[in-house]
Parts: sequence; C-alpha cells; structure tokens
Amino acid sequence: MSRRSLLAAAGAGLAALSGCTVLGDPPGEDSGLRGEITMDGSNTVLPHGAAVAEEFLWRNNRVTIPVRGSGTGAGFQQFCRGETDIQNASRPVQESEEQLCTENGVDYIELEALLDGIAIMVDADNDWCDCLTVEELRAMWESGSDVETWSDVRPAWPDEEIDFFGRDTASGTFDSFTERLMGETGNIRNDYSASSDTNVIVRGVSGNRNAIGFGGAGFYYENEDQLRLVGVDDGNGCVRPTRETIENEEYTPLTRPMYVYLSTERLDDPAVQAFARFYFEEIDDAVHESAVEAGIAAPNETLTWTQWAARRVGYYAAPDEVVDESRAKLEQKIAEATE
Repeated sequence: MSRRSLLAAAGAGLAALSGCTVLGDPPGEDSGLRGEITMDGSNTVLPHGAAVAEEFLWRNNRVTIPVRGSGTGAGFQQFCRGETDIQNASRPVQESEEQLCTENGVDYIELEALLDGIAIMVDADNDWCDCLTVEELRAMWESGSDVETWSDVRPAWPDEEIDFFGRDTASGTFDSFTERLMGETGNIRNDYSASSDTNVIVRGVSGNRNAIGFGGAGFYYENEDQLRLVGVDDGNGCVRPTRETIENEEYTPLTRPMYVYLSTERLDDPAVQAFARFYFEEIDDAVHESAVEAGIAAPNETLTWTQWAARRVGYYAAPDEVVDESRAKLEQKIAEATE
C-alpha cells in the first residue's frame, strides 16, 4: 500500500489523523495487554507509525494508540513536555529540544526505524535536466544564490527563470535537506515557494516545465506520470533514489534515517514495552507471504515490522545491523526501567 493509499484509508491505522484512537479488533483471545500509548511527531513518518500500530493492535485489541502527525518540531515540543509517549521524527532531536526535555525531566531513547531519500523533482516535460551534481544543487539552493535561470546552471540549458519549490522551515525534511546538502541546517535561498505539505510541492512542480522541487522520494513514485526524477552526482556518477540505492546508501548525500523516540519513563508499562519491541520483531509468515506477493520482500528475506512498514507505505527499510543496534538499545533501556 502506498503512502497516499494509507493516508486516504478510513481503516484503523489512520483514524488517528483526526485525533481518534486506533483500535484493533482481531479474532481470537485477548492478549491481556491494556492501556493507551500516545504517538505524535513527524507527518512524514506518521504512515510508518500508523502501519506498525495497526498490526500491533490487530494482535492486542485492548490497547489504544492515538497516532497523530503534528510535525517533527511541534511533536518534540509535546514529547519534551511529557505529553506523549512516542515521538516520530524525520531528523534527529535538536539541542534546544534536548534542553527542553532535560528541563522537564523527560528521558528518552532514540531508535533509527527507517530510511528515506529526498528526491529532486522536475516536471515531466522538462527534457534537459536529467542529472545535477551536488555542486550544482548547492549553487541553486544555497542562501544568497545567484542562480535564476536554467542557463545559469549550465549554459546549454534554456534561458528560462527557475521556479523553486520545497518544504518549509518547520519540516524535518527541510532540516535534513539543508544540513545534508549544504552542511548547515537552514542554509537555503529565501525566494522559493515553501510548503508544509509535499503534495503542494508536487502540484507546484507538475505542469511547470521550469520548476524544480524537493521532497520525500515516495511522493515522486506516487506521481511518476506528472514528474521526472533528477539524478544526483556526488562524484560517483548519477544516482537516483530507489529502494536499492537508498537501502544501500548509494544515493548520497540525500539518503536520511528517520527515527522513533520513546519516553523511558513509560518503558515499565507492559503495553509500551510490547509495542516498542514489536517494531523489531520478525513479521509473521502470513504477512511475509503477502509482502512477497506485493513485491516489498524477497522470498528468502527476513523483515522486522519496522522494515516491513517502511516499505509498505513507500519508504525504505533500515539495514539489518541498524535494526539489531536499535533492538539492543531498547532492551537495555527496558532492563534499566524495570530494575
């Protein structure tokens, strides 16, 4: 299921978009777990969290999980005030947010849960911009850029003014794009059209052959008929964001990890423990079979729920070694919380 399909679904996993509670209704016996687990944060990571929650609640129908997507920055404000249990984030926690958590006595654990690639997109009718070097991208997007037309990038390209589209400053995608491309968070030209919604960026770029924009790669693959994907050359040839290049981290510098933060204070709750561990447990045989049929898993591939959910909603699976590290960190924190 694509990100758009999941977000549009009226089923349990996305009822939380309106602040409702995600409920499971599985056949069989009650698992015995009880309680509510609150999740907020990145609207980019929200479909992943909703997919994991939906599967967990299918197996634990007396637990409730409100899943919301206030944004990475707004989510951290709530999380660091102790108002939520789980924070989804499309970038690492910032120093000011760490300080807020410290001031409020909120201890947490950071777990890398999935990967994404930030795609560079142009209109489908743009027949000249197939690949850009990292240096060209920097020159186009940096603060104070004097690039105004396509011919400013390469003289052979049209002498037409470029229309720039991207995520706004409240977005974790904005932070990741500027930090990974420029080496400095917030370093970007001030005359681009900024939006909190990547779908708005897609609409701005499509139908405008002189436009360029950035956003999560999954949004490109949902709009391939309207857009063209621009490759990025970081010195090793032109690379486009695909499952292979992102999961192998060949798409540089615009491959990024995305995170789940857990309040350690809540890790002594059996339901929170079980849900946190569920991310890093192997998917069951029935789901694996469906994943193989859907093309999101190989027949001999072992996936955890966090890896499966990432691919299911149009993102990319964290490497096995990263999943193992996150699992070990979690188990250590659970042991400390329950001593």
